Amino acid sequence: MHLPARASAAALNAATALVLATACSMLPDDAPDATEPYAGLTAPEVVNKALAATRAAKSVRMTVETTSPEGPVEAYVATDIRGECTVTLSMGAAGTMELVRTGGTVYARSDAAMLRSASAADVERLTGRWVKPATDDRHAKPAERYCDRETFLGPLAANSGTARKRWATVPGSGTPALTVSGETDNGKWTADIAIDGRPFLLKLHLPPGGAGHGTGHAAPVTVEFSGFDKPFTAKKPKT
Repeated sequence: MHLPARASAAALNAATALVLATACSMLPDDAPDATEPYAGLTAPEVVNKALAATRAAKSVRMTVETTSPEGPVEAYVATDIRGECTVTLSMGAAGTMELVRTGGTVYARSDAAMLRSASAADVERLTGRWVKPATDDRHAKPAERYCDRETFLGPLAANSGTARKRWATVPGSGTPALTVSGETDNGKWTADIAIDGRPFLLKLHLPPGGAGHGTGHAAPVTVEFSGFDKPFTAKKPKT
């Protein structure tokens, strides 16, 4: 007895779908993606492209979020490939510091809360004023480390070979991206990489200890990257 043509077509479609699903489930997580714009690239190769593009950007803005024993930490950074940089660093109860690095010289301005360990006379004298911080300043040194994008890209580069899972997403920025994840000795990292245009790194989440190089972060760190190649000038403040 012959099945109706419609039933035969339905059965064929179902069988084809089953074969495709089975084949896809057998692919490793880091198998080359057959879709644009990263056709034929493994996840580690995509990460390396993102690292190269982000390192080569003439300038970039970064929003950094983490925590410290003194509370939530937020840093807003603008930096260029020459090392010029501005940072606004908020450290919960510890207060807020602004930092400018231009011409190889660092200037910092702190609020009263950030200066609370100073003498009363120094608090009154220094609050809101631009000064050249001491070399051992416990807040200015980590703040200056934010000027170097390698502080965050370095740990990703060291673990790019662990990249495995990828899926399309639209992060909070609204820019279509590919999400890649991997492992470090301290936990999982994830990275959102732009799909449209150059493969810039849009967002990076590092596990505890993932943003080392003197930043002193024992907590997870999230960095959002934006403003690639946009004009940027760090002006020397009046001291």
